[in-house]
Order: sequence, then structure tokens, then C-alpha cells
Amino acid sequence: MTERPGILRRSLDGAYLLAGYLAGVCLVAIFVLMLAMSAGREIGLNIPSGDDFAAFSMAAMAFLGLAHTFKSGEMIRVGLLVDRLKGRTRWAFEVGALAIAIVFIGYFAWYAVRLTFDSYRLNDMSSGVLALPLWAPQLAMCAGLVLLAVALADELIHVLGGHRPRYEKEPPKTAEEVVERAIASGV
Repeated sequence: MTERPGILRRSLDGAYLLAGYLAGVCLVAIFVLMLAMSAGREIGLNIPSGDDFAAFSMAAMAFLGLAHTFKSGEMIRVGLLVDRLKGRTRWAFEVGALAIAIVFIGYFAWYAVRLTFDSYRLNDMSSGVLALPLWAPQLAMCAGLVLLAVALADELIHVLGGHRPRYEKEPPKTAEEVVERAIASGV
């Protein structure tokens, strides 16, 4: 019998999934904005700061999607060395890679939060047609980076517990499965 996940596990997985959905909403917003701006040019309709909103949505999409992409095992990972290792050596390399990633992403997240707070404190405004407070679009960057740092720490704790990384997919067992995965990934 499998153990039912606790509230913390469900909350973290829910946060990763919610961030992934928000990244998807941003992708749809970019599509709608670009379509409206393209069609608007033909009929003389101008969307003030449309390019700015598309750029803000693009940044939000990229950062909000990080944790979900990582936890889903879809983040690009260079496994040339790690995939050849076995046992405790592989475990040590996985732990080391996760620890290094936490340090770098934690550093990035710390300074992103500081930047956003400074933008808020100094009332920094965008320079587009519509002047918007810069802290508002910067919040998505902060949320995405902090959530990725949490996801990395979550995974490090899981791996330190002696478990296989959740982001690592099972190797394909048949040639057909290799082909199916390649087709599904768009390779």
C-alpha cells in the first residue's frame, strides 16, 4: 500500500502546478496581445504599451514555468557524466549538482527580490506609453525564482533521504518507447 502524501507535499506540488498554469496563461496572453497588435495595425487600432505587456508576459512565463518544468523532468539536463555513474557515486554527484543549483538560484532569487523591493521603494516606473510600477511585473520573476529554489531544496531533501530523483525519468525499455518519447518531445 502506498502512503498518502502529506499536506506539505500536496501544497508544494500544487504550488509548482499553479505556477506552471500561470506560465501557460502568460503564453496565451502573449498570443492574444500579438494577434491583437497585428490585426490592429491593419484596421488602425493601437494598443498602448502592447509590446511592453507582451514583454512582461514573456518574462513572467519564463520564470513562473521554471519549478514546474524542473519537477516534471522536462528541464534540459546535461547527464553525460551523471548518467554513466552508478550507486553512491551517482548519488553524490546528484546531491552535489542540486546543492550547487540551490546556491546559484538562491543567489539569483535573493537579488531579484532585492531589486523588486528597491523598485517598489523607489517607485520605479516603466518607460513605455503607459507608465507602470516596475515592481508589479518583477514579482513574477521573484515568485518563479523563489519557487525554483524551493523545488531544488525539496528535491535535495528527497535525494538525501536515499530516494531516486523525481525529475529523473525511467529509461526507455523498448525501441518503440524511444521513438514515442522522441515524437512526444518534438525532437
